[in-house]
Amino acid sequence: QNIQRWVLIRGFSRGRVVGRDEAGFAECNVFFPGQVPPEGFTQPFHVKICQQYNKEPRFATLYSTKDKIPLYSAFKHTKPSQSEEESWLVEPQIDDPENDLQEMVHEVDIAGTVANLGANQALTSDYVGSGYERGLLNPSLLNEEDFQMATYTLTNAVPLSPSVSKSWHRDIGKVVEQALVPHCSKDHLYLLAGAIPSKARVKGKLSVPETLWLAACCDAPEGWSLGIVKNTNDDNSLADLTVRELEKKLLIGVHLFKGSCGEDNQSQEKTRAILQAVSQVRSGEQARASDSQEAKESGLVRKVAGIIAAPFIKLLELLIYVLVELVKYVFYFLWLVVKRVGGTVLDGVCNLWNGVVSYLKNITMVLISIPYDVGRVIVNIFMGFLRIVEDVAALTYQILRIPVGFVLHLAAFPYHSICAIPSVLKDMANGIGGTFSLVIDATATILHGFYYLACHIVKRFVPKASSDD
Repeated sequence: QNIQRWVLIRGFSRGRVVGRDEAGFAECNVFFPGQVPPEGFTQPFHVKICQQYNKEPRFATLYSTKDKIPLYSAFKHTKPSQSEEESWLVEPQIDDPENDLQEMVHEVDIAGTVANLGANQALTSDYVGSGYERGLLNPSLLNEEDFQMATYTLTNAVPLSPSVSKSWHRDIGKVVEQALVPHCSKDHLYLLAGAIPSKARVKGKLSVPETLWLAACCDAPEGWSLGIVKNTNDDNSLADLTVRELEKKLLIGVHLFKGSCGEDNQSQEKTRAILQAVSQVRSGEQARASDSQEAKESGLVRKVAGIIAAPFIKLLELLIYVLVELVKYVFYFLWLVVKRVGGTVLDGVCNLWNGVVSYLKNITMVLISIPYDVGRVIVNIFMGFLRIVEDVAALTYQILRIPVGFVLHLAAFPYHSICAIPSVLKDMANGIGGTFSLVIDATATILHGFYYLACHIVKRFVPKASSDD
């Protein structure tokens, strides 16, 4: 959105610097009665600018490169726009006449491309942190949308304090809407809004105007003219005067309107009506100032009363604090009592509940265990009966088993005895044979031992015979 808005302003909003050899303000002469600009502004540092937007002239400005503020802006009243959007621009050709830029642009868009930028005109940086606002000579609130966009150029702004800027735009808006427009059609109403520079400077560059003025001319058969001045040192100052009287406050030889806009032949009745309307606007401002003063005085009274009442207020605050603390401690004590009593009751209820639950639980377990115990007893009785039967059968078996075994062993004795005789005889023969064999072996062994002993003795003690023997 910002890029699109920049393209709109960059492409269609122009402030053409009019050359000194051109008559007046060129196509912007339409904003002067009879297309004749004011006379007497002939200093070399006075620059004429035809402010344009969407390729149409919107108003004319005479700019002072020495003071870096506009001396006046000439415009015609249009239907005010409901919306107001600020988009501040600068005029490159004021600082660099040889530059190809023929239109107003944003300051950041031409940084480094325009020679001596800010040497002859104000820049946004001159206002930053200065405590002054960019006050419009041609107020945006008196213009419809296209004209309104064209007013936001630094060549149409003078440094004003926030309060003066607000009151200036409010006063001019009311004077034009309530006093001037009702007595002249917009096609014949020409307006000049200007500033008188002072020696005061913003950051040593911009001149702070000492006076703001408005000159109105109704170029009609029953024409009239009027001047309004406002002192920038007083937010509520607003004075009406004739155009000739206003011209005397400006440079020597200045003539704002051609023929003073019929000031000598204007209708006294219409002049009185206009001045009465201006007086009503001024009375409203004075009433507002009076209300402001009363508010300040009442504020002073309230401050003194506050100083006197401060000790009593502090005492009252102390009493209230003590009372609040006392009530707080009482409620805290009651809360402790309720908490203790409630805790005891709750503990008793909880213990009773736990006892009831435990009793019911035990009863339930007993009732549940009765069928189980009965079944277990029946099973034990049955198992005992089976064990008795088993023991009886085992005893009977043992009783019956003894006689049968004895009879069987008795019957088998003769058979085993007769069958054992051959074996016994055989074993006896084997024993006798073995005994004789043992005796013979023992005798042979003894004889062999004696033989070995005899041979050993003979060899030991009998001398050996010679080989011939």
